[in-house]
Amino acid sequence: MNRIPIPQLGESPDSPFPDPAECAHPEGLLAWGGDLHPQRLLNAYRQGIFPWYEIDSPILWWSPEPRAVMIPGYMHIARRLARTLRQGRFQARVDTAFDEVIRACAETRPGQDGTWITPQMQGAYRRLHRFGHAHSIEIMMDGELVGGLYGVAIGRIFFAESKFHRRRDASKIALAVLMRALDTWGYLLADCQIWNPHLERLGVRLLSGDAFRAIVSDGVDLEPAPNAWNRDLHDVPLDHW
Repeated sequence: MNRIPIPQLGESPDSPFPDPAECAHPEGLLAWGGDLHPQRLLNAYRQGIFPWYEIDSPILWWSPEPRAVMIPGYMHIARRLARTLRQGRFQARVDTAFDEVIRACAETRPGQDGTWITPQMQGAYRRLHRFGHAHSIEIMMDGELVGGLYGVAIGRIFFAESKFHRRRDASKIALAVLMRALDTWGYLLADCQIWNPHLERLGVRLLSGDAFRAIVSDGVDLEPAPNAWNRDLHDVPLDHW
């Protein structure tokens, strides 16, 4: 079996990534090494590249094709979920508990031996959050954090990373709030990275690598809406589903 050479990244946070359009790995493994410096992470996301690796592995950088995305305004809200949203038992917030959300996303789940959201990864995204690039949606119930998600926003593209729930439907509600907010703020798409049946039921679609990169290339250079990521979500219509 032929081995596919995977290039190692340079030491500088500004060292270039290989061109994702020329990636020969069938699952989209593009490069390895480097670090999680904020500048390197932002350079990666601007090209549709993300890190994903296990705790004892070197840092691995991926750009899979086709790409799973959600288009703001086109999330499928099932009747039962819409009914739950209308009941008003959950409250949505933005960027009020980022550390708690990423920590919850990193917890080991049933059927898993560990987590890819290593302490090193958590620290890297906390730094991005402090610099205003990483954001979280928090779902609260009776003052308790019961679900949420986090990701990276550049221009008008949101790169979703992970979500969690501690109450039924809480992670779906976080995703519904995110997509309603992105639609309100004029975002072009939310990158979900890899397809799975659960995401497909919520409205995820697959884009070719070329189509995905074209949208990302345009979207990351757009100015974000001035009201985006406002903590009180006052401009996002969450009372009708």
